[in-house]
Amino acid sequence: MPISFASNQFHHLFIKANVISYEFPLNERVRTMLRLEDLFLRIQRFVASTEKADHHAALGVLFEILEVASRADLKSELLQELERQKKVLNALHNNPQISEDALDAVLAAIENSATRLLEMNGKIGQHLRDNEWLMGIKQRACIPGGVCEFDLPSYHYWQHQTALQRRADLDSWITPLLPLSDGIAITLKLLRESGKLHHFVAHQGTFQQMQGGRVAQLLRLSVDQDLPCIPEISANKYALNIRFVAASFTAKTALYENDVEFSLTFCSL
Repeated sequence: MPISFASNQFHHLFIKANVISYEFPLNERVRTMLRLEDLFLRIQRFVASTEKADHHAALGVLFEILEVASRADLKSELLQELERQKKVLNALHNNPQISEDALDAVLAAIENSATRLLEMNGKIGQHLRDNEWLMGIKQRACIPGGVCEFDLPSYHYWQHQTALQRRADLDSWITPLLPLSDGIAITLKLLRESGKLHHFVAHQGTFQQMQGGRVAQLLRLSVDQDLPCIPEISANKYALNIRFVAASFTAKTALYENDVEFSLTFCSL
């Protein structure tokens, strides 16, 4: 199906509309970074609370971070990407179209992040694995209802400490992982800002574009949130396929057969 650009009138309306955005990673590295970004944001919100139920949820997210971050090559991949971006950005010095102050700020952030990552000794999250008490809770948390007070009285006791004490403990467990969070945040920010926004129309809910051998690392799609449809994306170096399915939470997936106006950003470092 040929590419269909929306009219200029649609462009103005689309920009003003309330939209829902979706991000689709196209390789395993970006997929892992997006998962960790989401988990770090969630744990930050839970720790900020004073409620013991939220601190219980924070501990559950901490265990998820530990599992997702266990990839042996994650730290080295981040360091390699930060170094590559530093070289790319350094080449932009003396470019009249680039703010030197803004450029220096980004380079300083990259340098600081890389330094902190290098200071992370051993396997990511090893300080958590070495804590037998935490690992006991993690093991029980895999069992439905497995962290009740009669299963883990010591955890029940911890939950009845002051919010200040629980926060201090959570901070001590999370802080060693923060260089990873910072490195991911910088890398994803550069990735998201690398793309150019395009507007398309999916005729009768389907859209296809030939890639010509170009493969993005991340696709960012935005669509009017009032449209009752959800995008599904498949992509390789040859073609990009998008189908919009009807937003139904009781039936099997069915194609949304109306035209769908949407915006798409191809992001690649």
